[in-house]
Amino acid sequence: MAYVLAFLGFALLIILHEAGHFVAAKAVGMRVERFSLFFGPMFWKRRVGETEYGIGVIPLGGYVKITGMSPLEVLEEPEVEARAYINQPPWKRIVVIAAGPAVNIVLAIVLAWVYFLGGQTHQVTDRHGQPVATNNVAAITVGSAADGVLKLGDRIVSVDGVTGGPTQFHDAIAKHTCAGGARADNCEATTAATIVVRRDGELKTLHVRPRWSARYKEMLVGFGFGVKTAPYGVLEAAKLSVTRLWWVTKTTVSHIAQIYKPRYRKGFHSFVGAYTITEQEISSGFYSGIQILALISLSLGIINLFPFLPLDGGHIFWALAEKIRGRRIPWVVMERASFVGIALIAILFFIGISNDISGLAGNGLGT
Repeated sequence: MAYVLAFLGFALLIILHEAGHFVAAKAVGMRVERFSLFFGPMFWKRRVGETEYGIGVIPLGGYVKITGMSPLEVLEEPEVEARAYINQPPWKRIVVIAAGPAVNIVLAIVLAWVYFLGGQTHQVTDRHGQPVATNNVAAITVGSAADGVLKLGDRIVSVDGVTGGPTQFHDAIAKHTCAGGARADNCEATTAATIVVRRDGELKTLHVRPRWSARYKEMLVGFGFGVKTAPYGVLEAAKLSVTRLWWVTKTTVSHIAQIYKPRYRKGFHSFVGAYTITEQEISSGFYSGIQILALISLSLGIINLFPFLPLDGGHIFWALAEKIRGRRIPWVVMERASFVGIALIAILFFIGISNDISGLAGNGLGT
């Protein structure tokens, strides 16, 4: 089932990316010839008005075909020529091309917001910024008096009849003393502390002899309290999704810029690795799947904005160059420059697929 959900998640990211181009092109009056999910021959297609919708047989992406994307395209009808991409003002072309990555980035923020809102909690702090402790046992020191008596998850109800919170329990334990008031490290108290806990819905009475700690200079049982947590609020989750994704963006760009270093190259994956990792995360739970889809959607947006043809950022770059220059950039110039983008994509793909093959043949792919 996780494989199917991973496939549907990838398909959704592609559809929404291309839908961004499609809707923007329609909105500014360009002529859209085809909207396709996946590449290759169509095993399903249907024409609605001037646009053909279809699904290809090669599930490696998708595309929107807008009339006049290539200056070499022959446009015989005046009405078609007037609506061609190449004949539109730069701002319209920028809007259409930027819409795809923009959808991915916005989608990443929304998915991250869902992840933090429903799948994550944060520590509750007091007015001094200190974590608020709970009565739950969250840690037990190996070899301590509590080891083998208390269990993780126990909720302390009282200590020697004293109720309240961690402070009151600490003070009750501190009243115990070793024989003759001795303070030798690890000496046992002459009397046992009576600790009542709620475990699996039932009350249990336990008896533990505190020990003197020379390090902390007090009597200790040897366990730690948990801290209070709470779900993120709507605004907190929104803020966190933006700040965390901005950090991921800076890190991604930095790693690509340092791709010549082996330790950065190891972090790249192709669609094979991305799909495998997505399947693994979806298997781990709903929110894990949401998190990885958010990161992949963000990556699609970032990579596509690199200013090299045939990436979306390359089209934006040349549209801006035309606006600044005041006249159209010769096609031969853009064509030659596109080799940089093609080389970059080829390098990233080669590194990614090599890492995927190595990982799948060895210890698997990490997340």
